[in-house]
Amino acid sequence: MTATPTWFITGTSSGFGRAFAEHALAQGHNVVATARRVDALADLVAQAPERVLAVALDVDVAGAAEAAVGAAVARFGRIDVLINNAGYGVVGALEETPDAELRALFDTNFFGALALTRAALPVLREQRSGAIVNISSLGGQLSFAGFSAYSATKFALEGASEALAQEVAPFGIKVLIVEPGQFRTQLAGAGMRHMPELEAYAATVGGTRAFAHDMHQAQAGDPRKAAAAIERALAAPATPLRLQLGGDSVDAVRAHAQALLADLDAWEAVARGTDFDAR
Repeated sequence: MTATPTWFITGTSSGFGRAFAEHALAQGHNVVATARRVDALADLVAQAPERVLAVALDVDVAGAAEAAVGAAVARFGRIDVLINNAGYGVVGALEETPDAELRALFDTNFFGALALTRAALPVLREQRSGAIVNISSLGGQLSFAGFSAYSATKFALEGASEALAQEVAPFGIKVLIVEPGQFRTQLAGAGMRHMPELEAYAATVGGTRAFAHDMHQAQAGDPRKAAAAIERALAAPATPLRLQLGGDSVDAVRAHAQALLADLDAWEAVARGTDFDAR
């Protein structure tokens, strides 16, 4: 008999995390739902008490990841899909973003995801199966004025994920980097911190601030469809390393890649000319 798949999801109180959890339940999977406040998960547990484990988890706290993974294995015996979804955004020019804000953002978006990954890897390696899904952003491939801090965390997560995919492939573990565009979550609402404004950056960052505010609950992306797309990618014989979600993400990432290739071609001779001269 095949074991019921278990999805371990961070940040399940709302947005993507909640959509991922509800999708997994609809597919008959077990769900380990985590959030800082476990009472925020009561309605999710009520949907299928026998298949949902609610765990209080603050990814910023040392040792919390190991405890949560231990609870998941004690309840369901395995973890098949780990989704590192917990995170938030910051809007502000780099000069407007204090060091404490930048470090706090990295603690959650980057170090928190890596802590969960390290905690889960012994379980996945022993199983010789499973998947790690890291929720990045189109901002993990490119950035805009005002999103320097947020994109820095996502660029870092993508770099670690790309190497991780090679490290764990021999154990039968997949790694999927998800790059959503605008989806109707709480990222632009309660999940976005706005830095104090400096007038000097009004022209370059002002439009980004307005965009981040105005898009809240007006985004085209449906988080439930994102959940289905992720499961489809994981079930594919050749799971992609990166999965863009939303037409805006596809268009932006493609345009960025094309610009990168154009610069590469334009400056190839200069780049190759930095090698030592042949003797």
